[in-house]
Amino acid sequence: MLEKITKVSVTLKQCVWAIFILFLASAAYAQNVLTITVNCDNGQSLSRTLSQLNKQMPITLIVQGTCTEYVTIDGFEGLALKGQSGAAIQQPATNPHSNSYVLSITGSRGITISNLAVHSLPSIFSGIGIGKGSSQVQLQDVHVDGSWGVVVYEESQVWLVGVTVNITSGFAAISAFDKSDVHILGGLLHRPSDSGFYAGVFVGSGHVTMQGITIRNMQYGINIGQSGSVDLVDVVSTAPSDVTIDNPSGTNSNGAIVSDGSSLNLESARLIIKNAGQTFGGNTGAVFVTNGSTLDAGQNLVVSGSRGQGVIVTNNSHATLAGSSITGSRHGGLVVANVSTIDVQPSSSLTLVGGNAPDLFCDSNSFITGTANLAGVPTVNCGNLLAGNTVPLP
Repeated sequence: MLEKITKVSVTLKQCVWAIFILFLASAAYAQNVLTITVNCDNGQSLSRTLSQLNKQMPITLIVQGTCTEYVTIDGFEGLALKGQSGAAIQQPATNPHSNSYVLSITGSRGITISNLAVHSLPSIFSGIGIGKGSSQVQLQDVHVDGSWGVVVYEESQVWLVGVTVNITSGFAAISAFDKSDVHILGGLLHRPSDSGFYAGVFVGSGHVTMQGITIRNMQYGINIGQSGSVDLVDVVSTAPSDVTIDNPSGTNSNGAIVSDGSSLNLESARLIIKNAGQTFGGNTGAVFVTNGSTLDAGQNLVVSGSRGQGVIVTNNSHATLAGSSITGSRHGGLVVANVSTIDVQPSSSLTLVGGNAPDLFCDSNSFITGTANLAGVPTVNCGNLLAGNTVPLP
């Protein structure tokens, strides 16, 4: 009898909680305002609360405590999740429904997630997934640790503002796939000192704009493939602009790798790459452009102390510089091979290439042009140098 009474009591509490949420939603609908506090430390559930809400009305959920559950936001419009101090979503120890993400946002618009931590385990694909055409999604001051970090897919549009990712398993801290569009403003992407191989930003057939973010100790700082593109541009003019890829641990392979018909464009934000690559050289280094890809660096590429190459361009690829700085590489400064070109264009300041070993290198079927726009007297191992941007034209 006591067991039956206990079961009835639990069921009654759940019904009362659901009715309470629906009552608040109905009362606030007329005022177009709805704010609900979900305290997971007191036994409340973020997922259960979401299941009771009207998906088409503006709602703010104030999250308290640690919610140990999988959370899915599907088909919502105008939803905000705001974490109070210490609020977190923790992946449960088991995954009976084979969820791919701890926090999943699909088919939704106008979603804001702020001041929350998301903790994932190696057993899941990623901490946060945003897909199925979601748009106007913003993660602000969100901390993610564990597997992969944030994955944006299936033509979704996302702002990441002050997002911190400490990736401990999987591959990439932030990923953009399937023609998705991601804006990154500020934040930190880093990894532990382990034997894993990680990327800070991974772009495959997507588009990413970046400013003011630091990427630290990743084997690939930025990895662009499958005709993807990354633009470094001051979308928000009042915020810091420099993107810094730093590698104090010495485990980096490439600061940025641009491959398979992709592009890296440095516009109004600088890309600063320190201590990239490995001492054996090869195709490791600060920037590696290959397989029909392009680098448009202008005056905003600053490479210093590369353990490998400075800028290496291969396999029918092209790079342009105009006032950038590539110094102190243990191997080549500007390296071009396999029917590729590097063009140094006129600018308000000369492009500084110095202290590399050598500064300029090319093979017999590749060219470095515009050498008249280089500062100093670079050391040269290249038979195809042109002072101007082309051979003399008729």
